[in-house]
Amino acid sequence: MYSLTALNTFGLSSYTDYFFDLTEENQLPSLLALISQHTQYFILGGGSNVVLNQHLKTLVIHNRLKGIYKEDENDDSTLIKAASGEIWHDFVDYCIQQGWYGLENLAFIPGTVGASPVQNIGAYGKEAKDYIHCVEAINLRTGNIQHFSKEDCCFAYRDSIFKQSAQHYLILSVTFKFPKKWQPMLNYADLSRYEGLNEQSSAKEIFDAVIAIRQAKLPNPKQIGNAGSFFKNPIVSAEKYQTLIHQFPQLIAYPQTDGSFKLAAGWLIDQCGWKGKSLGKVGVHDRQALVLVNYGGATADDIKTLAKTIQQDVYTKYDVHLEPEPIFVE
Repeated sequence: MYSLTALNTFGLSSYTDYFFDLTEENQLPSLLALISQHTQYFILGGGSNVVLNQHLKTLVIHNRLKGIYKEDENDDSTLIKAASGEIWHDFVDYCIQQGWYGLENLAFIPGTVGASPVQNIGAYGKEAKDYIHCVEAINLRTGNIQHFSKEDCCFAYRDSIFKQSAQHYLILSVTFKFPKKWQPMLNYADLSRYEGLNEQSSAKEIFDAVIAIRQAKLPNPKQIGNAGSFFKNPIVSAEKYQTLIHQFPQLIAYPQTDGSFKLAAGWLIDQCGWKGKSLGKVGVHDRQALVLVNYGGATADDIKTLAKTIQQDVYTKYDVHLEPEPIFVE
């Protein structure tokens, strides 16, 4: 029996009967042999985007593969390969230091490099797919190592082929393509309003600003358990948007290239009165309604109850369904 309480940022009470600590690729044959004895397995990285049941009978594979390498460079771009167990924020910081710019808007996102293509993580106007060149993964059913081009990954909003087939693949590394001609991306509201930032700002200045903004808005998991933004921003049709904006003129929404609109989930939750409200051992953060928090001793069932209650309130008021971002591990 192995405790997972310290291995998930929610700090949820959880333990598993079977655990494998993956630190080197030469352990893969042993891992495949162990997997052949289990009908279920789950890959755990930084534990920042998961809701773990209190007792897991599945095999938990803790990915701690490390390494960052320059694969190629030409006049236009640089290819950097990072092992999937690298901590995402540390990787972004390292890239900025080396002069490989582009990921600065994605600073301070918890989790590992390997999680970045699974969720196609995004923040402040950018997504991981904007810089991912290819992904190397092992198919845990066949043992074959496969290489996925950016197109093969089927990236979408907080989605990818790896999320759809989460139990098939263990991501080994992600290769990022950094353009030599870098331009700042400051059109997201929080960045456009941030004092001192402008089109002449450096990547390091944007990196520092993103950290400051996230620290001001989001609770530190080391101080209070959370998984970051818990709900996706729902996307609705133009017709649905027109209906909503007529009823709720203050609605916050962002037009998409296909004519649809992305609604601000945090605003919807806040308008339903949930910001700062608690439900037993869990609650909604008082500065960011998108963040659910563990006040101590909570389990997955507590989170599920709170999430379902919020979803129902938002649906009742706005006729909009909120979809959770984290993966629920039963």
